[in-house]
Amino acid sequence: MAVLTVQIDAKTEKALAELTADGRSATDVVREALLIANRLRRMEVARLEAQELAADPEDLAEIRAVRRDLGEDCAR
Repeated sequence: MAVLTVQIDAKTEKALAELTADGRSATDVVREALLIANRLRRMEVARLEAQELAADPEDLAEIRAVRRDLGEDCAR
C-alpha cells in the first residue's frame, strides 16, 4: 500500500477536523475523499461525452432515421 504525505492549509485542516470529529481517522477521511473525487471526475467526463454525442450531426441523423422507421410513437 502506498503512503502519501500531504501538506494542508488552514481551511483544509479545519475541514479535516470536522470530518474526523465523529472518530474516523484522517486516513479514512482522505481515502473516502479521493474515491468521491474520482467518482465525480468520471461523472463529469461521462457528462461531457454525452454532450458531445447529443450534438453530433451524424448521431442525430441516425436517431431521426430510427425514429422514422419506428413510427411516431417513438419520436417523443
